Amino acid sequence: MRHSTRIAVGPVQFRVGSDWAEPIAALARLYAAYPEEADRPADATVRLFAARPWRRWLRPSVHIGGDFIVPDALPLPLSMGLLAAEMGMNLQVALGWRRHMLLHASAVARDGRAVIMSGESGSGKSTLAALLGESDWRLMGDEFTLIDPASGDALAFPRAVSLKNEAIAEVAARVDAARLGPLLARTPKGDIRHLIPRADAIAAMHEPARPALLLFPRFGGEAAIEPMGEGEAFVRLTEASTNYIALGEPSFAALTRLVRETPAFAISYPDSAAGMALVEQLWAEAAR
Repeated sequence: MRHSTRIAVGPVQFRVGSDWAEPIAALARLYAAYPEEADRPADATVRLFAARPWRRWLRPSVHIGGDFIVPDALPLPLSMGLLAAEMGMNLQVALGWRRHMLLHASAVARDGRAVIMSGESGSGKSTLAALLGESDWRLMGDEFTLIDPASGDALAFPRAVSLKNEAIAEVAARVDAARLGPLLARTPKGDIRHLIPRADAIAAMHEPARPALLLFPRFGGEAAIEPMGEGEAFVRLTEASTNYIALGEPSFAALTRLVRETPAFAISYPDSAAGMALVEQLWAEAAR
């Protein structure tokens, strides 16, 4: 393609190509602190392209392609090219990654142990992970957590954090503006702005962590903690995994091990401060 870059995020080496320079320049800024690993073969390829040649200039619209595609997906305007690139990267991992069991979950780590948070869109898991990652936790990722089928360890995938709507102002008040990407207003997912993880999270992205807590957050309502049984946690995590069926028996064994060895809780919270306090409370109790 006319413009391209390579980005290494955790165990995944991306090759991103585009018909336009703007999305590649935006990616280069967001991922400038990440290792290049240029000699390493690409694990996943993303293509941002115009369906017709004139669409590069006349009302340019960005189609997302690559190793795996979603047929009939609608294109995005060039002003949302960065969002298209990030969506393409996530799509390639979600549909094509087979080395580890994938969980649609955010994760943070401390002292070599991880808290994995899984929930539906709007549950607040990404915001919680981002805010905890600005304290004394290491951000492991806000989109995917990878579980090694052999060891049971959690592996990091610390891509730029996708902040949405109200979370943008909440996080922006706590971080240097240089760590924030451009505001993408009125996207199909609402307002979006990306947060570049801290340097320590990027430097440690190849360091695994042992799962210590499984949390299923829900934003809204009074602060509450409810223990969750192994069966319910297992079912919820199969629903949160994009490659559970594709991996077959290894994923069943890995997930069974995860829910048997890791305490699980559903938490509700009215605001981020309360949610962070619940995470700290459960962490302290798990360490006893």
